[in-house]
Amino acid sequence: MLLLGTAVLYLWDLSASGWGNSFYAAAAQAGAQSWKAWLFGSLDAGNAITVDKPPAAMWVMGLSARLFGVNSWAILAPQALMGVASVWFLYAAVKRWSGQAAGLVAGAALALTPVAVLMFRYDNPDALLVLLMTAGAYTTVRAVEKASWKWLALTGVLLGFGFLTKMMQAFLVLPGFALVYLLAAPAGLGRRLRDLLVAGAALVVSAGWYVALVSLWPASSRPYIAGSTNNTLWELALGYNGLGRIVGGSGNGGGGASFGGSTGIGRLFGSSMGLEISWLLPAALIALVAGVALTWRRTGFLRASILMWGGWTLVTGLTFSFMSGTIHPYYTVALAPGIAALVAVGGRAMWERRSMLCARGVLAGMVGATAVWGWVLLGRIDWLPVLRWGSLVLGLAAALVLLVPLRRLAVVALTVAILSAGAGGAAYAGATATVAP
Repeated sequence: MLLLGTAVLYLWDLSASGWGNSFYAAAAQAGAQSWKAWLFGSLDAGNAITVDKPPAAMWVMGLSARLFGVNSWAILAPQALMGVASVWFLYAAVKRWSGQAAGLVAGAALALTPVAVLMFRYDNPDALLVLLMTAGAYTTVRAVEKASWKWLALTGVLLGFGFLTKMMQAFLVLPGFALVYLLAAPAGLGRRLRDLLVAGAALVVSAGWYVALVSLWPASSRPYIAGSTNNTLWELALGYNGLGRIVGGSGNGGGGASFGGSTGIGRLFGSSMGLEISWLLPAALIALVAGVALTWRRTGFLRASILMWGGWTLVTGLTFSFMSGTIHPYYTVALAPGIAALVAVGGRAMWERRSMLCARGVLAGMVGATAVWGWVLLGRIDWLPVLRWGSLVLGLAAALVLLVPLRRLAVVALTVAILSAGAGGAAYAGATATVAP
């Protein structure tokens, strides 16, 4: 039902978005007409210049356009299906270590994140990027369980193709993935380090083959690499889509205008990004802090989950918060799986330990913070005041009841809490799906 509901949400009236991003739609059209244009991600079938990103996302759309013709559905449907697959991979990854209920909560939270609804109904490369990173999280989970170098190498392959989708942004999840394997895989330190080196080699090969192909192809017979200053993918990766995005500045290609608000720790909660990604962010941060405290001197899958999803959320969130180059609010879709997983994993861990007052306090804090922050976000757009106040009252009431150590009351309160806490974000996500970008 989760996947069916996600598919309906992402595919319903999809053609209302037209061509989506006409820039990438043009590349898909060119790829449907010329195999060379498809290979390089050219903007036109004559192969004058490429798009300003690697071509992996264009490969998918170009093949779809070849199979089904150049039309809105052929361009946009692959992204919607990537969204459904991302929800499944997140569900599967969370379920293995935290159970089915937590997996369903994580999957639903990702599916109903407003920026996810937007980007999985659009033709930017971010949809494929999120799919590859979420699939990488699943393969990392499988690798950690039995110290499997094969599963870990597959993680490297997936992130290598993530590089061919949106370059170095795919590597923001690497610290969390590497750390969880290094600390949690059931094998000796030497073997764990060896496995990480194998995965690193797999990543280099899966990303590097295309970089080598472009470098060795005579520049006179291929399109110009857009976004670079010297017609190379290396400069595109390190300049326009690398340091230029991080440090900004006119000399760094990607250092143009920021559309994400002022830099700083509050950027993700601000007017530009808050409505897109931050509905569950306070709860995720509470879960992260509580999870670290709970597992500080312990081992096991709970600590592994906190390390992986917490690393994903912290590294990506801090990078987005402080990068000075060009940034758009929709970039935050890369945060959605980490936030959703933290809320589900942390909530489940606290629920299992609800006989302890501190665990009930954390759970109540997650619910209460979500209710209050949803009230703030809905107030910014003066939208559905009944929902705004209703979810606040129900959420705070449920948070208070969760403090009481009575199982029957707690079950009812948790049900109300999940429905009320997610109501604002879910309603806004639904509204997002009805509006053409």
